[in-house]
Amino acid sequence: VQLQASGGGLVQAGGSLRLSCAASGRTFNGYAVGWFRQAPGKEREFVAAVSWDGGNTHYTDSVKGRFTISRDNAWNTVYLQMNSLKPEDTAVYYCAARTTYYSGALYYTDSDYASWGQGTQVTVSS
Repeated sequence: VQLQASGGGLVQAGGSLRLSCAASGRTFNGYAVGWFRQAPGKEREFVAAVSWDGGNTHYTDSVKGRFTISRDNAWNTVYLQMNSLKPEDTAVYYCAARTTYYSGALYYTDSDYASWGQGTQVTVSS
């Protein structure tokens, strides 16, 4: 599956952005999806994941209560709603997907994922 991430931009601290990850080439059904981010000079880190049935989600501790991952399989799109943004959220955000037999499974490491989008820049000013 091919992934296209979008929705990044420049926002002030405390603001919100919604990232989208659109799948093309085939349906998103049967794919677990995750969001990762990479800040300058740092390794890529896990942000959030959603199971392919949308029933399970998981977040890294630093974004819990501020970010929400969701999906609309009818539109082959996964979203990352980011509220109360902080300067430390500044990074390039990537979405990733992998097939799974288990509708409720979640995956947290980048080696778990086979397909990656191109990344979208999020910059939070203080």
